[in-house]
Amino acid sequence: MTYWYYTSILVLGMVAIAAASPEPSLPPCLSSPNCVSSQAKDSHFIAPLAFTGQPEAAIARLKDILGQRADATIIAADSATIRVEFRTFLGFVDDGLFVLDGPNSLIHWRSAARTGYWDLGKNRRRLEEIRQQFAF
Repeated sequence: MTYWYYTSILVLGMVAIAAASPEPSLPPCLSSPNCVSSQAKDSHFIAPLAFTGQPEAAIARLKDILGQRADATIIAADSATIRVEFRTFLGFVDDGLFVLDGPNSLIHWRSAARTGYWDLGKNRRRLEEIRQQFAF
């Protein structure tokens, strides 16, 4: 009897943990200053993209904005994640990742240079441009 009691408690606990939706996570930035992330805790931090309304509409709007940018190529996208390559006029490639956090009405984002150490703030400026476009 005790065996079944503890087994059922264990199973119910595992189901509850699996059902909980953790905050979407982004890869951490390395120590170099050529990366920004809404989940960083240091100088790499940039505020996440906040939205009102339906999460599906927000991610669709962001896809439209990214699709219209001359410097962006959407590599992969689904209902909650967008992967983008940004190409600078000098040919450098930066990787962008956008992850929907619907329950909190946020889109977490990260942008990082693939090569080099310093990006002269390009990744931060680019995401702030996207934030401005998203606001209208």
